[in-house]
Amino acid sequence: SGLSERERTWYRKLYIGFVFQGFNLIDELNIYENIELPLLYQKVSSSEKKKRVEEAMERMKISHRRKHFPQQLSGGQQQRVAIARSMINEPLILIADEPTGNLDPELTREIMILFRSINMRGTTIVFATHNRELLKNTDQRIVLLNKGRIDSQT
Repeated sequence: SGLSERERTWYRKLYIGFVFQGFNLIDELNIYENIELPLLYQKVSSSEKKKRVEEAMERMKISHRRKHFPQQLSGGQQQRVAIARSMINEPLILIADEPTGNLDPELTREIMILFRSINMRGTTIVFATHNRELLKNTDQRIVLLNKGRIDSQT
């Protein structure tokens, strides 16, 4: 690519969001602060930051937990915070690496519904999983990889 390292870093921060199996929340920050974190690296006004964080918490149904710390939340709530944080900059692409791997079946279903709604709003989701059950009942494009190569597409 013809981009400098600085430009590539800026592009990743602005256009790509990440959600991980392990949540990667910062224990010393409350939920509001964890979600707000990516905005601290952007030139965003205080009022705009507040508006975006409030909207993200509302969308993920965790507003009532804003002052709680990660260890005070269930696994599903922590994942909702991680998704809210990854979506705060409204990325074009969301990379989700085993985002339901630590969740029970009911929470997994809820998180999959959230991903579907995020996708319906126009975000492309690259969803990495070993759980083929999650691929059922979707009308989205599915590309299966095996040892780094495309195995099949539907």
